[in-house]
Amino acid sequence: MGQGTPGGLNRQGLPGDRKPDGGDKKEKKFEPAAPPARVGRKQRKQKGPEAAARLPTVTPLSKCKLRLLKLERIKDYLLMEEEFVANQERLKPQEEKAEEDRSKVDDLRGSPMSVGNLEELIDESHAIVSSSVGPEYYVGILSFVDKDQLEPGCAILMHNKVLSVVGLLQDEVDPMVSVMKVEKAPLESYADIGGLDAQIQEIKEAVELPLTHPELYEDIGIKPPKGVILYGEPGTGKTLLAKAVANSTSATFLRVVGSELIQKYLGDGPKLVRELFRVADDLSPSIVFIDEIDAVGTKRYDAHSGGEREIQRTMLELLNQLDGFDSRGDVKVILATNRIESLDPALLRPGRIDRKIEFPLPDIKTRRRIFQIHTSRMTLADDVNLEEFVMTKDEFSGADIKAICTEAGLLALRERRMKVTHADFKKAKDKVMFKKKEGVPEGLYM
Repeated sequence: MGQGTPGGLNRQGLPGDRKPDGGDKKEKKFEPAAPPARVGRKQRKQKGPEAAARLPTVTPLSKCKLRLLKLERIKDYLLMEEEFVANQERLKPQEEKAEEDRSKVDDLRGSPMSVGNLEELIDESHAIVSSSVGPEYYVGILSFVDKDQLEPGCAILMHNKVLSVVGLLQDEVDPMVSVMKVEKAPLESYADIGGLDAQIQEIKEAVELPLTHPELYEDIGIKPPKGVILYGEPGTGKTLLAKAVANSTSATFLRVVGSELIQKYLGDGPKLVRELFRVADDLSPSIVFIDEIDAVGTKRYDAHSGGEREIQRTMLELLNQLDGFDSRGDVKVILATNRIESLDPALLRPGRIDRKIEFPLPDIKTRRRIFQIHTSRMTLADDVNLEEFVMTKDEFSGADIKAICTEAGLLALRERRMKVTHADFKKAKDKVMFKKKEGVPEGLYM
């Protein structure tokens, strides 16, 4: 036992010895020990349950941080998608109901609708309506109609079958009244009227002066006239003077012909008169010119037909508007007719029509002035003597003189002449007077 190497180790177990077979494996290089994990004072180990539950501090790599951020973005997107899906499921029934209601409204609006008047509001969803062709009805108001704009008397749209209120006409002005408003002033002025100086002075005092200088009437202590009536032979310049008034004044000018106030359905004529004066009051200062007033203002008598009674009701509404409880303010009325003897006395009494202006046939001075106006732009030959036509004994109106000048120009144009001769005027005068006096030859249509 003691004959071996010291320590009982085999020789070939030493680390520095080579293998006896002379292997060529290289020796491992020297590697220094790893640096210590911490520097400084040694920390004391914690004991107890806190030490067991304590997690070690882990510092993630940058790759892990990027992955964490990516997963957080995916989580946020999924949360948004979940919220969107929940909202869609919650709002889908409401959208389907709104789409269904919208399709019903479109179908309703595509069907014909009748125009009526709102008589009375019962509650938020019901009202009493009327139309011009039937009685009053108790109907419903659909939910999409703006309730704030509904008021008694306004124009509404009704369903053609059930007559429920489906819309509101925003423009409350009757379309016929809108057409009556003169937007563009006529070209005629006072200078285009031959003679009629007294008539022009009277209409200025009765119509224009109260609108432009009302203080003059207050100082003298009188009320200005409410309206004037122009009467006389046809063609003496009544409508022409009204056009000159519309041209010279800056007030709103409403022109209506008496026959336009006669409507088909019962009550439409008086309603149109009320609407006319209401619009005139809204646009005041204004002038209302009613031409051919004898269409509705004839004398009252025992009417036997509904149409005649409706015309008389229209005239009564006109009387009420001229002299009612409501003050007309800055609204002046001009009436025109060539049959004043057929008008009702109640229409012509003082307080309604305070001034009556007669338009007689022109005298010699007026004829000369009218001829000068109509021939001022014509190219006349040297032999034309207008005094022959001015001094004639035939009764000419202003329209006849204008017709003579126009006819003479047409005769010259027919013969391709650039000047109008005296013979043209004589032919024109004979033609105009023949048509005026004789008219169509007797027996032509027998």
